[in-house]
Parts: sequence; structure tokens; C-alpha cells
Amino acid sequence: MPKKPSDKTDLRALRNLIKQADLVLTTSPTKLPEGRSERAHELLGAAVKLADDLVATPAAARLGQRGGMKTAKRGADYFRKIAGMRKTHAGGRPRKAES
Repeated sequence: MPKKPSDKTDLRALRNLIKQADLVLTTSPTKLPEGRSERAHELLGAAVKLADDLVATPAAARLGQRGGMKTAKRGADYFRKIAGMRKTHAGGRPRKAES
């Protein structure tokens, strides 16, 4: 079974596709009307820079940014309750009834 490529590999592939589209656009002998080719070149350049930034940022750092927002939404009472459940080994799936 083939191994699933990582997110970093996917982002690099996306970056390469954008870079190729930019190259095709800049080397094309026919220019689009009304400055559209220049605008497309700007947008593709920005997309390449964005993809480079995403490749450079570790996945854990992107996921870690969300943790603080979830904590703030749930509030301190929720975490106090969870900590109490951990101390008494409460919580989780209820035990099966013996029959």
C-alpha cells in the first residue's frame, strides 16, 4: 500500500504547480488584454510566497494556535470540572452492566 504523502509534501507540490503556472504565464507570447497577465503574475507570486511560508511553519505550530481560543470559549469552570474528574478517575465511557 503506498504511503500517504505528508502535508509538507502536498504544500511543496502546490507551490511547484503555482510556480509552473507563473512561468507559463510569463513566457507566453500572447499577453492578456487590460493588464490581466500582470495581475495574474502578481497573484501567483503572492501565492508562491504564501506556500513557502506554510512549508516553513511546522504543522504543530499551526495547530497550537487554536488551543488558546478553545480554552477561552470553554472557560475555567469546564477545566475545573475535568480536573476533578481526573482526580477521582471519573468520566469516560460508562461501565457495561453485567447481565
